[in-house]
Amino acid sequence: MTVRPDEAADIALAREILADARVVLVLTGAGISAESGVPTFRGPEGLWRSFRPEDLATPEAFERDPRLVWEWYHWRRQRVAPCVPNAAHGALARWQALPHSDVRIATQNVDGLHSLALEAAGASVDAGTLLEVHGALYRSRCTACSNRSESRDAPDATGAGLPECPVCGGLLRPDVVWFGEALDPAVIGRAFEWAAVADTCLVVGTSALVHPAASLPAVTRERGGHVVEVNPERTPLTSWATASVRGRAAEIVPAIVPRDG
Repeated sequence: MTVRPDEAADIALAREILADARVVLVLTGAGISAESGVPTFRGPEGLWRSFRPEDLATPEAFERDPRLVWEWYHWRRQRVAPCVPNAAHGALARWQALPHSDVRIATQNVDGLHSLALEAAGASVDAGTLLEVHGALYRSRCTACSNRSESRDAPDATGAGLPECPVCGGLLRPDVVWFGEALDPAVIGRAFEWAAVADTCLVVGTSALVHPAASLPAVTRERGGHVVEVNPERTPLTSWATASVRGRAAEIVPAIVPRDG
């Protein structure tokens, strides 16, 4: 990785802040997964059979035609399935796995790549280390009993039946937050609790425009903590972050996070 002198200074400052941090909240967005080839599903590449995501990712669309919505999610799961964690996912997971490390990830992504990276690094994957604030593409939720089930397999809704709950037989839906739905209050509430106790918030690959998750770094800052940003472009965070590094997540994150305990 070739960097300019000013970029080197930014990287050095970010590395110093993260090395000294005791409790870290990492907030990640679409930018970290784009380098793994995960489609955004917004804009032209998100079109499927002339439908836009805004036409299908709603409670109303699912109530009107659950088969159509499931067919779209079947297609989405197939497109994301070949994607694997990149160097940024891996570096964060290895950091979490270090002895005495207190690193917690809140992601706006639904692709499951953080989970795969954590498993590969031997780190725990639970609600104490990873929060998927917008849900998970490979998880389903029962519309009757709310039971959740997770699988990397893509259920095929093109046949006679629709995905059914293994517990009660009710209709399953993708366990993601749709347009017009509120975030799970328990999940986003825990993310804000993490932000309040973190002495550093590392923000990777997010535009910092989608609320309420975009407010998490401000909570850490208001409590006297540092905010470190990694993004190819300037964002609303850039002007007040303690350190802001321009660049790709897969290059910058491995260069700034601790590698040993």
